Amino acid sequence: MSRCGDAAYVLKQHLPGLSQAPHQPAWQESSHDRKVIDGIIAPSLVRRTFIAPIIIDGYNLIGIQHRDLRNKREELIQQLIAYKKLKGHDIIVVFDGWKTGGHREEHAVTGGIRVIYSRLGDRADDVIRKIISQEKKEWIVITSDREIARQAWASGSVPVSSDDFRQRLGKDDMNRGEVSESPYDEEGDVRKKGNPRQPSKKEKALIRILRKL
Repeated sequence: MSRCGDAAYVLKQHLPGLSQAPHQPAWQESSHDRKVIDGIIAPSLVRRTFIAPIIIDGYNLIGIQHRDLRNKREELIQQLIAYKKLKGHDIIVVFDGWKTGGHREEHAVTGGIRVIYSRLGDRADDVIRKIISQEKKEWIVITSDREIARQAWASGSVPVSSDDFRQRLGKDDMNRGEVSESPYDEEGDVRKKGNPRQPSKKEKALIRILRKL
């Protein structure tokens, strides 16, 4: 029996209003039952499989003090391609072109990574603000810029510092899918007793996101 079939059988044992004809096997349901069960199971499966998209302030992550900045950008994109394959996040990386960019915003897709260069006169910050404001999702916003972080919280997204994300990209155990032990559970509550301070809502959100990265 499939997972959904198992779940349907359990629901039919405990929920009133689900029909059970004498000639039906226990795991079969009527069309009415199917609608009721789908309404319960489907939202749960969506919540389980949702993977938050990531948007990155590229130069904030890698810095600009490099002899070969173009090579450093390409190195980051290759790291992000590997990360996407492992974790499954949709990823946008935005590079600042406000001094050297073209007259139009440039878009490209490399290995599934969406790469954006802001146009001349615009900063990467402006592009990121526009995207997280217009595309209403729970973005994971990679930046150490306080203004963008404030905008992220205000838009229902979660900012993660460039340092935190850089550490995850550079972890050797990332390639093995290992997760380091945390003193917090998946909801951000303290695992161990004796700590009188519980994290705030923002801290819980950040802890939850960091566990997914």
